[in-house]
Amino acid sequence: MLKKGLSPNKFMAWMGLIFLKMLGWRVEGEIPDIKKFVIIAAPHTSNLDFPISLAVAFALKVKVYWMGKAAMFRWPFGAACRWLGGIPIDRSQSHNMVEQCVRAFRDRDKLILLIPPEGTRKKVSYWKTGFYHIARGANVPIVLGFLDYRHKTGGIGPTFYPTERIEDDLQEIKAFYATITGKHQNLFSNVILKS
Repeated sequence: MLKKGLSPNKFMAWMGLIFLKMLGWRVEGEIPDIKKFVIIAAPHTSNLDFPISLAVAFALKVKVYWMGKAAMFRWPFGAACRWLGGIPIDRSQSHNMVEQCVRAFRDRDKLILLIPPEGTRKKVSYWKTGFYHIARGANVPIVLGFLDYRHKTGGIGPTFYPTERIEDDLQEIKAFYATITGKHQNLFSNVILKS
């Protein structure tokens, strides 16, 4: 499922910082000193989120894996997407992705999996909770990553350890994102569970 790809180095960190500076962005926070975790990528409302998120990861010198629709991995971009940590997902089929991701965490000494819980750039009524179930199943924390277009900052927020109280946990996560502004804020849903 996961192939070896790019490991950010000083040059890639410099390139990420230059790219962000050209856009007027800055990086906040630090990657926790933890070998395995799920990182939330939110809000996800624009195509720009992807290159900015990767630039933030480069700037922080962290190797992240991320999932994208299979169409992104066709020629001519497929090899580059995989090199950048991409994992193709066929949305037309059920693949039990939660269990596959849990297994990937168990099989590796180090893994950082970046997941946009909205699952799409389009407006959604609620977040998908796969990120939460992956973290619980793999017994790893959730790091709250963000892109705030209002302040042009991207980075790392708190590290959250899931408990057995999903509703309470998700409300706490939701509270962190209440002040974060997506590029297209009208598309950002901060509703995590169906009512």
